[in-house]
Amino acid sequence: MKKPSSKIRDEIAKLQEQLKIAETREAERIGRIALKAGLGEIEIEESDLQAAFEDLAKRFRGDEVRSIGGKRGGGPAESSAPSTQNAAGAATGGTAEA
Repeated sequence: MKKPSSKIRDEIAKLQEQLKIAETREAERIGRIALKAGLGEIEIEESDLQAAFEDLAKRFRGDEVRSIGGKRGGGPAESSAPSTQNAAGAATGGTAEA
Protein backbone atom coordinates (compact mmCIF):
# COMPACT_ATOMS: atom_id res chain seq x y z
CA MET A 1 0.00 0.00 0.00
CA LYS A 2 1.28 3.43 -0.95
CA LYS A 3 1.74 6.13 1.67
CA PRO A 4 -0.25 9.32 1.30
CA SER A 5 1.80 12.39 0.49
CA SER A 6 0.94 13.96 3.86
CA LYS A 7 2.64 11.08 5.71
CA ILE A 8 5.69 11.34 3.48
CA ARG A 9 5.90 15.09 4.17
CA ASP A 10 5.64 14.41 7.91
CA GLU A 11 8.46 11.88 7.69
CA ILE A 12 10.60 14.32 5.71
CA ALA A 13 10.01 17.04 8.30
CA LYS A 14 11.00 14.66 11.13
CA LEU A 15 14.15 13.62 9.26
CA GLN A 16 15.07 17.25 8.58
CA GLU A 17 14.76 18.01 12.28
CA GLN A 18 16.92 14.99 13.15
CA LEU A 19 19.51 16.16 10.62
CA LYS A 20 19.53 19.65 12.10
CA ILE A 21 20.07 18.24 15.60
CA ALA A 22 22.86 15.92 14.42
CA GLU A 23 24.64 18.74 12.55
CA THR A 24 24.40 21.00 15.61
CA ARG A 25 25.83 18.27 17.83
CA GLU A 26 28.72 17.69 15.39
CA ALA A 27 29.45 21.41 15.08
CA GLU A 28 29.51 21.84 18.85
CA ARG A 29 31.90 18.89 19.23
CA ILE A 30 34.31 20.23 16.62
CA GLY A 31 33.97 23.74 18.03
CA ARG A 32 34.92 22.58 21.53
CA ILE A 33 38.00 20.83 20.14
CA ALA A 34 38.96 23.96 18.19
CA LEU A 35 38.67 26.15 21.28
CA LYS A 36 40.75 23.73 23.33
CA ALA A 37 43.41 23.92 20.61
CA GLY A 38 43.43 27.72 20.92
CA LEU A 39 41.87 28.46 17.54
CA GLY A 40 39.33 30.94 18.83
CA GLU A 41 42.00 33.64 18.75
CA ILE A 42 43.18 33.04 15.17
CA GLU A 43 41.83 35.25 12.39
CA ILE A 44 41.48 33.49 9.04
CA GLU A 45 39.45 34.09 5.90
CA GLU A 46 36.43 31.84 5.59
CA SER A 47 37.54 30.56 2.17
CA ASP A 48 40.95 29.57 3.59
CA LEU A 49 39.23 27.88 6.49
CA GLN A 50 36.93 25.98 4.14
CA ALA A 51 39.95 24.80 2.10
CA ALA A 52 41.68 23.64 5.28
CA PHE A 53 38.54 21.74 6.29
CA GLU A 54 38.44 20.03 2.90
CA ASP A 55 42.11 19.07 3.17
CA LEU A 56 41.57 17.71 6.65
CA ALA A 57 38.58 15.66 5.55
CA LYS A 58 40.57 14.26 2.61
CA ARG A 59 43.45 13.39 4.92
CA PHE A 60 41.25 11.34 7.21
CA ARG A 61 39.50 9.69 4.27
CA GLY A 62 42.89 8.69 2.85
CA ASP A 63 42.61 10.90 -0.24
CA GLU A 64 45.54 12.86 -1.60
CA VAL A 65 45.72 16.24 0.12
CA ARG A 66 47.16 19.54 -1.00
CA SER A 67 49.07 21.22 1.78
CA ILE A 68 48.45 24.74 3.02
CA GLY A 69 51.36 25.85 0.81
CA GLY A 70 49.63 24.51 -2.29
CA LYS A 71 51.82 21.42 -2.78
CA ARG A 72 50.21 18.03 -3.10
CA GLY A 73 50.95 15.51 -0.39
CA GLY A 74 51.28 11.80 -0.87
CA GLY A 75 48.87 10.96 1.92
CA PRO A 76 48.59 11.05 5.70
CA ALA A 77 51.87 9.19 6.30
CA GLU A 78 53.89 11.70 4.28
CA SER A 79 52.45 14.90 5.70
CA SER A 80 54.53 16.79 8.23
CA ALA A 81 53.24 17.40 11.72
CA PRO A 82 53.18 21.23 11.59
CA SER A 83 51.15 21.45 8.38
CA THR A 84 48.77 18.77 9.64
CA GLN A 85 48.36 20.63 12.89
CA ASN A 86 47.71 23.92 11.08
CA ALA A 87 45.21 22.34 8.72
CA ALA A 88 43.44 20.58 11.55
CA GLY A 89 43.40 23.69 13.68
CA ALA A 90 42.23 26.01 10.96
CA ALA A 91 39.59 23.56 9.86
CA THR A 92 38.04 23.03 13.25
CA GLY A 93 38.13 26.75 13.99
CA GLY A 94 35.45 27.45 11.38
CA THR A 95 32.93 25.20 12.99
CA ALA A 96 33.34 26.96 16.31
CA GLU A 97 32.20 30.16 14.64
CA ALA A 98 29.30 28.55 12.79
